[in-house]
Amino acid sequence: MGLQSLRRAAMAVALSVPLAAGHAAADAPADAAALATVEHALAALDSVRAEFVQQLVGRDGSPGQRAVGTLYLKKPGRFRWDYTEPRQLIVSDGEWLWLYDPELEQATVRKVRDTLSQTPAMLLSGEARVSEGYVVTAAGRADGLDWVRLVPRQNDSDFKELKLGFAGAVLKRMEFADKLNELTRVELTKIERNAQVPESLFHFVAPPGVDVIGPAGR
Repeated sequence: MGLQSLRRAAMAVALSVPLAAGHAAADAPADAAALATVEHALAALDSVRAEFVQQLVGRDGSPGQRAVGTLYLKKPGRFRWDYTEPRQLIVSDGEWLWLYDPELEQATVRKVRDTLSQTPAMLLSGEARVSEGYVVTAAGRADGLDWVRLVPRQNDSDFKELKLGFAGAVLKRMEFADKLNELTRVELTKIERNAQVPESLFHFVAPPGVDVIGPAGR
């Protein structure tokens, strides 16, 4: 898996696929306790700052490319995935979503509501209800974490499932399994809950010379 795979995974982790109408998991039994765990953990957060390591895992379990960076979240609806290695930026002010690739000298801007809907990014930033987008069940304990599995309530998502690993009420790890049986793992460290996060972090201005793709006037 090369750099392009890592870039695709970076976008997928932050964006996933909008959860539109669909019923692949709609009739699956949910776990009230697991759902309560997720909802309680997310409701207790107004803002987050954390370091992250993102790792691709192949179908044979072999480690692939990795990326590191800093994640910022602030309710309602604002987030920033700041990849420092390799460089990449995904940032939303709650209305507009920017995807910036310095190597390609390209930035794409989209309307958040047209792009994200019920996705992990929106769940974490407080803009979506867990039960509306996912069927939630307990997934046991492993690696010192209590795991919860979220299966999309649609049949055309790129992801088969999302797993969240908690230490108490603190989200420490996210794992995204796609339909090719590849795994993207995001490990969170140096987590600052309800941190002071400047509003300026959620506003993006394309540097001079960058090709901007998106709605006219942006």
